[in-house]
Amino acid sequence: MLQTWGIPKTSVHVVLRDNAKNMIKAMNDTGLPSLPCVAHTLQLAVHKGLLARRNIADAIAVGRKIVGHFKHSALAYSRLEDIQGQLSQPIKRLQQDVQTRWNSTYYMLQSLIEQKRVLGVYVSEHELPTVAILAPFEELTKKVSSYDTLASDVIPAVTVLVRLLNRETDEDHGVKTMKATLLAAVKKRFSDVETNPLYFISTILDPRYKDRFFSNNTAPEAKLHLKQELQMMSRAEAEGSRAEAAEPPAKLFLKAQASTSSSLDTVFDEIAKEQPQAAQPLAAGAAIELDTYLGEAPSPREDSPLKYWGVNKIRFPTLAKMAHKYLSAPCSSVESERLFSSVSHIIDENRNRLTADNAEKLLFLKNLPLTFSN
Repeated sequence: MLQTWGIPKTSVHVVLRDNAKNMIKAMNDTGLPSLPCVAHTLQLAVHKGLLARRNIADAIAVGRKIVGHFKHSALAYSRLEDIQGQLSQPIKRLQQDVQTRWNSTYYMLQSLIEQKRVLGVYVSEHELPTVAILAPFEELTKKVSSYDTLASDVIPAVTVLVRLLNRETDEDHGVKTMKATLLAAVKKRFSDVETNPLYFISTILDPRYKDRFFSNNTAPEAKLHLKQELQMMSRAEAEGSRAEAAEPPAKLFLKAQASTSSSLDTVFDEIAKEQPQAAQPLAAGAAIELDTYLGEAPSPREDSPLKYWGVNKIRFPTLAKMAHKYLSAPCSSVESERLFSSVSHIIDENRNRLTADNAEKLLFLKNLPLTFSN
């Protein structure tokens, strides 16, 4: 594909992939830097940490049988709707889950809980603790699946998840083992995010997070690594190196084919307001830029980091150049997956004679960010 589009490997900042071993090996063999899709990693963490537990799997299996009964019986659904009307509840259909998408299982359990009075025989009067535990994961999955999420969102998201799972609440009775198992799975799946430069540099350069969301003692090391890179960039510019003077084209990001307040928002705001760890002094023009930038309060979480650097590139010219590179990569391949799904809207029973070439062109046009004016 790089040859087809005439893109040199040196212009590729990072390739987003799933967690399959063959994908990892393919990127390593090709010599391209790569990152795993965070949405896919979240899915693996939830499956391994919670949905793989026998008692949870049994509860989900019962839920699937209940939903399946109504899905396959028009008479049963008609009676269900009658009961909903008698109890003055809105007429809602139960959600069927897809086993390869954990958040669809969350939606199924949520729909069963909402209809527990109607389904009294099948669902207990006490809310399943699984729903409450999975709620932050569902919210985070939706956020990282957005088109504008970046690699810089990963470390803060993991930090918030770990803090939430570590907290003890009054509702923890009977689910402490579940939370511990899920916490261990999250830590295992995301164990290397704070040591991966593609993650920690982008996080520091994101004005919404800066150095506030690092756990343990990794923040000073991450800042020192970034300062060294900034000094190298400044030194190269000062020496008038040809590479910098030629202004190479901005690196491209390639995707591998493949607001209401909440508990997550509360923890994000809580961490953002905490005092950062003391930075190690390191005199240099670019390092002074970094210290000044980190000394300012983080931007609101709803602000765009790209717009921030567009406004502040004069104040922090060296940082802005590095941010242009590291904030180019999203953290999820969901947009690519949606692209595959959109093929079904182009090739259907009424257009089943489209050639592969024409289908590819139509799909390409469908996803161009075109705007028209009179």
